[in-house]
Amino acid sequence: MQDVKLDRALGLWSVVLFGLAYMTPMIVFGTFGPLATASQGTTAMSYLLASGAILLTALSYGVMSRVYPVAGSAYTYARRSLSSGVGFLVGWAVLLDYFFLPMVIWLIGAAYLSSAFPAVPTWVWIVAFILTTTVINILGIAFASRVNFVLMLVQLAVVVAFVLLAARYVAAADGAGGLAAAAPFFQANVPFSASVAGAAIAAYSFLGFDAVSTLTEETREAGRTIPKAILIVAMAGGAIFVAAGYVIQLAHPGFEFASVDAAGNEIAQKIGGDFFVVIFLATLVLAQFSSGLAAQASVGRLLYAMGATTCCPAACSPACIRNGRRRLSTCLSSAWLGWPPSGWMSPPPPPSSISEPSWPSRRSISR
Repeated sequence: MQDVKLDRALGLWSVVLFGLAYMTPMIVFGTFGPLATASQGTTAMSYLLASGAILLTALSYGVMSRVYPVAGSAYTYARRSLSSGVGFLVGWAVLLDYFFLPMVIWLIGAAYLSSAFPAVPTWVWIVAFILTTTVINILGIAFASRVNFVLMLVQLAVVVAFVLLAARYVAAADGAGGLAAAAPFFQANVPFSASVAGAAIAAYSFLGFDAVSTLTEETREAGRTIPKAILIVAMAGGAIFVAAGYVIQLAHPGFEFASVDAAGNEIAQKIGGDFFVVIFLATLVLAQFSSGLAAQASVGRLLYAMGATTCCPAACSPACIRNGRRRLSTCLSSAWLGWPPSGWMSPPPPPSSISEPSWPSRRSISR
């Protein structure tokens, strides 16, 4: 097989921002309503519990990425540490997740834009999202990293502004001492089981932190950088979610909302007025775009890793591609177009061959 390698263009903080973009810090506002309802007003405790569980997972990913410093994430780890059969199952399960998550991200972004511009069909926004992120990713990981850096600065600035406005609102209503209340963590009339139930929802906010490991072959000194990046992403995400959840819960005690799904908008209106709501909604759309950009890039890297081991379409194999940029372009095209269509319809292999799963070659398909 031709030894084709990806360009190692990413440093520690580029990888960290990639992971945070995938997680989308703004998600803390989008899920606040359901989370506050499930936890009965102990949102900060739910995020703290979820952060502890995610931190253990991050430590595990860090160890595996140090042992196996190649692209593929959980697929590579399962295949090399257990067996190719287990890797096959894990790889396709993760790939389905990586396929569906960008779809959800773009549907949410399109829904926001459709509500703001009802005259424009939803499918137009979806196509625009897909085309824009695809072009950016095709131009290379270095360019995508620069775009992601700008988008993350905007997103983090709005998160900080939201927290500061909420803190000002609490201080104006209850004095400076109101910012030191324990209610978002503990309430005498709320059982601990409610906080645990909320933690199950809070864990959703951490989706994507593990995608950092798909960038292993494009990261400088990956054996040291990727484990650090995974841990930093998990800890930074947890800190943002706990801090934001704490202050927002103080600004809106309890869990009664005009609309649970639009709780973030309701609180933004209360603490910042109409102007801040406009900024808030615009940043939510940018956050969806940034997350979609990272998610689509992860699909390409996972396809590349699976194609290199004949677990995926031959078009994603490094042997079929002459240079890194074209390889990533082909992988991304495969992600959206489902290449090759006939391969998806091929009969499953006999039981004796499951230990060494492989994707049908072009020659066998043509016959």
